[in-house]
Amino acid sequence: MQPRLSRKSVFRKSSAWVAVTAALTLCTTAAANQIVPDFPDSDYQARVASVEDILGYPLGTRISSPEQIRRYYDYLASAHSQSIRLVPYGESWQGRELYYVVISSPQNLARLDSIESNMRALADPREINDNRARELMRDTPASVWIANSVHGNEISPAESSMALAYHLLADRSSKTQQLLENTVVYIDPLQNPDGRARFVSRYYATVGLDHSADRLSAEQNEPWPNGRTNHYLFDMNRDWLALTQPETRGRIAALQQSFPLIFVDSHEMGGDLPYYFSPEAHPFNPHITQPQREVLEWVGRNNAGWFDRFGYDYFTREIFDAFYPGYGASWPLYHGSISMTYEMGSSRGHQFRTRDGKVLTYADTVQQNFVAFMSTIELAAERGNELKQRFYDYRKNAVEQGSRGDVRSYLFPATRDAAGHQKLAAVLSEQGIEVHRATANFSACGNDYSEGAFVVNAAQPTYHLIRTLLDDNVPMDDDFIAEQERLRANNLPDQIYDVTAWSLPLMFNLDMNTCNRAPRVALERFEGERIARGSVAAPDASFGYIVPWGDMAGVRFLSAALQAGLHVRSSDLPFTHDDEIQYPAGSLIVSRAGNPDDLTAQVQRIAEASGAHVQGVDSSWMRSGPNVGSANVQTMHRPNVAMLWDEPANVLAAGSTRFVIEREANYPVTAIRPAQLRSADLSQYQVLLLPATAGGSYSQALGESGRENLRQWVQRGGVLITLGNATRFVVEGEQPLLQSSLEPKAQPSEVSGRDTSVAEIITSDAQYNHRIQDASADPDWVSGVIARVNVDQEHWLTAGVPERVHSMFIGRDIYTPLTINHGRNVANFAAADEVLASGYLWEDNRHQIAYKPLVMVQPQGRGMVISFTQEPNYRAYVDGMHVFLMNAIFRGAAQAQPVR
Repeated sequence: MQPRLSRKSVFRKSSAWVAVTAALTLCTTAAANQIVPDFPDSDYQARVASVEDILGYPLGTRISSPEQIRRYYDYLASAHSQSIRLVPYGESWQGRELYYVVISSPQNLARLDSIESNMRALADPREINDNRARELMRDTPASVWIANSVHGNEISPAESSMALAYHLLADRSSKTQQLLENTVVYIDPLQNPDGRARFVSRYYATVGLDHSADRLSAEQNEPWPNGRTNHYLFDMNRDWLALTQPETRGRIAALQQSFPLIFVDSHEMGGDLPYYFSPEAHPFNPHITQPQREVLEWVGRNNAGWFDRFGYDYFTREIFDAFYPGYGASWPLYHGSISMTYEMGSSRGHQFRTRDGKVLTYADTVQQNFVAFMSTIELAAERGNELKQRFYDYRKNAVEQGSRGDVRSYLFPATRDAAGHQKLAAVLSEQGIEVHRATANFSACGNDYSEGAFVVNAAQPTYHLIRTLLDDNVPMDDDFIAEQERLRANNLPDQIYDVTAWSLPLMFNLDMNTCNRAPRVALERFEGERIARGSVAAPDASFGYIVPWGDMAGVRFLSAALQAGLHVRSSDLPFTHDDEIQYPAGSLIVSRAGNPDDLTAQVQRIAEASGAHVQGVDSSWMRSGPNVGSANVQTMHRPNVAMLWDEPANVLAAGSTRFVIEREANYPVTAIRPAQLRSADLSQYQVLLLPATAGGSYSQALGESGRENLRQWVQRGGVLITLGNATRFVVEGEQPLLQSSLEPKAQPSEVSGRDTSVAEIITSDAQYNHRIQDASADPDWVSGVIARVNVDQEHWLTAGVPERVHSMFIGRDIYTPLTINHGRNVANFAAADEVLASGYLWEDNRHQIAYKPLVMVQPQGRGMVISFTQEPNYRAYVDGMHVFLMNAIFRGAAQAQPVR
């Protein structure tokens, strides 16, 4: 490598900055001696200010905050606008602007709109022919999108983005100039600014006289919640499937404006590992094509060449697979781009001592990311023509496959759960999938559909994404499955990295049919919002209003009505009004009596915002079912809802639970730490939720005093709701709050009943495998499947919930059913031959899960315990369970009998 040229400062530092810099030198590390970026033959020009010039410290010597990173990019965009453009694309929950920058030659940047228009044209082969496509490809440079630090505590990628931007703008070498002429480089510096801000502030709050490299130090161990997640504690690298977070939605919209040919999702992992890059581990999603996998190999080989040149270690084809479509490194693949994960071993601070005794510095990590980024841009520049052709071919072949496959259309009747269908149609549209609505009644493949049914034609450029999101099941390779079974049989860890099921229609619990032809009906393009505008029929009706229950529109109406102080009642049973309209159990009744004079205006306002369709009625008379004054019609109180917050709660479980209640149901939640729950007066709260844990114990965190405090609160009329493995807390102890128990792994009789004191002769592999089983073992861990669940229709907790729903099943917790004298099992997993709806489930688990409870309710004094044995809010994408949870909160509070 050529010797590096010195930088020249072009900005005078203030005396305050000098003082700060002087103070920082007291705790600098070896990172200060490493110059970043470092690349062969670079010729940096003083006209471009470095990070040190703008921020006051050399790159890699301090972990920059979101505000500092933004300050540097603001400088670049202002001072060098001919070569870099800053583009806002959204806002985080905490109000930080999300943005990306575009860097290229001045000539390319001047026609950026045209370049992006060309890519959008190439993305739809239905509108152009091959000759036009070749013209567009000749006129369009290659493009690379580098997305950084979606996990806020994965710190080096965001810093490395500044190294890359500086290098591309300041280096006048012919090599870099050629790269800029042949590529457009998109950089998303910081995908998760809220999480990074949390990490940076907490990290520097722990620093003493020097930065510690000890993995036991406070600097290397973040408090709860760590910086990985965004404000609502979501792992946004799992959110590209359902788009629950504004950061993800903005990013996906931006990508569909530019369709980059290569997308890099830059992460960090444990500091004892070297660098990871593509190709990915098995299994591959079957909708990732062989040409795409070939390009992943190209990228990996080019990276390897540069890492060999610099002497950096790396690994490929291990740990990180390409099966689950909800990663940033996966989703663009189903649009025809090439996307991949880069993982740098993290210093998690200024320095980290690895297990082999080496000290990994922050500057090391920033530099290695920078080299990987440069290698990727080089590959794109050199093979841009092939990349463009493969992108176009992918989209063209997708249309052809969708037009001739066994599944040519997906049909959603939308006769049940209108709000759920509306939301799913919107999510699919946001993903770039064309969704239509029928303008008349029609029949297709033996089924009848009404006007308004949703239709997704498979003959689209997004065919592979459609199949991935909508098919009931996406299979893993048979040889991969066989290997996992072999590992399990030998008590070795399996290699399944994430969930094996994610079908959106199943998780939304919506009716969907497939058809081998496109329906013959006039269609209109759906471009609606996630929540349709609600309505009120007969708003001047003399008695009041009825709101059907069973979807989130009704939940949002109830939430808003209670917060507005309206008097609302809800029926435990279905009923038919005098006008012959049938209403499901749970339906809301809002009478004029007992409500304010402006009730009509309030109901109309709430209906429009919530999406609910409200029916005005002149009479309270019911043709069947309970009348309004029946004991089976409950007054809905406005509950104060609390949830446990902090260790040992699982960060993701706590965040998704709070998000679903606050942002899907629009109802406030008070977060309370375990220390307060041990002895606090909880009488002002009617509902308390315990989210799943991350492996710790609520019994230990709350202690006996906390358990007794909760017991007395429930006895006095509180509703305690446990989610997922938090249910362990209520089944533990000498006087459990719930009369269920965790099951051990079901064993064959020859294992569970064997006499280990008697010698035996082993004559087969099967006998040997039985012989070595642990009779007291827990069930095998399930990575994540979608299970069918049967729902008891004769309990108030299941009001508006259909007879069958779908739940995620993850982990190994299986509970014994409640006996009838203690409570009710209101939802149970289906029989063994039908319990698996999607994914891969170990055979032993499939049999043991059958008929076991998903939801249990047990009265306790004036209150009750409601337990969901699996998380109903997992990643906030199991929408089909939302009404069930809201029943537990709102209807549970109405059924309890506290002293009011």
